Amino acid sequence: MKLLPQQAIVLLLALLIGSCTTNNSKEWDYLFNEKDLKDWHTLGGQAPFTIEDERIVATMLPQSPNSFLVTDKAYKDFILELDFKIEGNSSNSGIQIRGQKNSNADSPHEVEGLQIEIDPSSRSWTGGIYDEARRGWLYPLDLNAKSKDAYKSGEFNQLRVEAIGKEIKTWVNGVPCAYLIDTLHEEGFIGLQVHSINDPELEGKKVFFRNIRIKTENLSPSEFPPDIHIENLTPNELSPGQIDQGYKLLFDGRSTSEWQGVTSDSFPKSGWIVEQGALKIAKAPDGQTTSGGDIISKDVFSAFDLTFEFKLTNGANSGVKYLLSDQSVGFEYQILDDALHPDAKMGMDNNRTLASLYDIVPSDQNPRARKPVGQWNKGRILVTKDNTVHHYLNGYEVLSVDRDTDKFLDKVKTSKFKDRAGFTEVRESPILLQDHSDEVHFRSIRIKKL
Repeated sequence: MKLLPQQAIVLLLALLIGSCTTNNSKEWDYLFNEKDLKDWHTLGGQAPFTIEDERIVATMLPQSPNSFLVTDKAYKDFILELDFKIEGNSSNSGIQIRGQKNSNADSPHEVEGLQIEIDPSSRSWTGGIYDEARRGWLYPLDLNAKSKDAYKSGEFNQLRVEAIGKEIKTWVNGVPCAYLIDTLHEEGFIGLQVHSINDPELEGKKVFFRNIRIKTENLSPSEFPPDIHIENLTPNELSPGQIDQGYKLLFDGRSTSEWQGVTSDSFPKSGWIVEQGALKIAKAPDGQTTSGGDIISKDVFSAFDLTFEFKLTNGANSGVKYLLSDQSVGFEYQILDDALHPDAKMGMDNNRTLASLYDIVPSDQNPRARKPVGQWNKGRILVTKDNTVHHYLNGYEVLSVDRDTDKFLDKVKTSKFKDRAGFTEVRESPILLQDHSDEVHFRSIRIKKL
């Protein structure tokens, strides 16, 4: 049969589209065949996983620990997409990626590793990244609050996860949520979680999963908006993405070239040392600190995003100061062992506790935001162009204030800074690390001017 020119063009286009569709579909493997749970097995608790209407259905079960349906196969680099829906708004679920079976037979947790959160509660952290049975929250959505509205209650939601190299990115319904650079396992199983429940009204509630597909070849990472926070767990390094965003290192684990004494153009000759990749207030052999005094950055900052890690010793006190109105007086992110240092009981309304705006605004006392003394904690200070100040602790936003409001100015008037001329008017200064004669460690000090 002889085709007319228009018919030939239509046929050619159809063949091309069909060819593209076929080639594209070959790039994806469906992890669930909509018929049975071949290539999957269960770990953890006893909550059942069944198949209903071509969907995997997990049913919440009382008195059962977290239950997981995991792939038999381990995956390294991949792009994962699936749809999920959860009943109710007082429980949660998650998707394990690069999951591991706990090798400790005495541990109550059979599964550990990265989990992409499904959180229908008012906290709204769906798409955040949690480390099951190990490090806890790595990327709470307080770090990207704009994405909290992506989740749709009572509906199927689409999740996309890109795990390429050390970089993990998540999207919920097309909205970019989390951007993590991890340092642990780069391979593991994919898993579906049904969470343990304590509320008897949740018994029988379900979590639904469908359209589970994975791509492991010809991977190309998607771009994230440049204003989304990158949480980099690699100590003292900047990722290419952070460099593109404008971050610089104030401490790289080796050099003190970005710092000087408060009253000197050079770094203190004693008191501060670099040890095992950390900037440390040193102790003398007799246990006493050899005071080097406070140190300040050589550069000055007005609106900025500062992240840093700190490790306390028992009873220690220190701080990160900014917007200095005098040599060592200014706004302070309090660094303190709240349990053992008496300063935590002073001031008003807990405004001298860890991560508080010292003696002015208390931090949120959420215990989950705090890691024990002796472990590394992550601090963040965000000062915006509109004169708001935000403090974060381990990814949790623990305070937010507007410096121009009467409410804030009234708090300053009741603080120890009430007689400091110009205290609230400073718009630019160096960053200061406080030497309070206690052993405290700092590392991964990264800053971006806004």
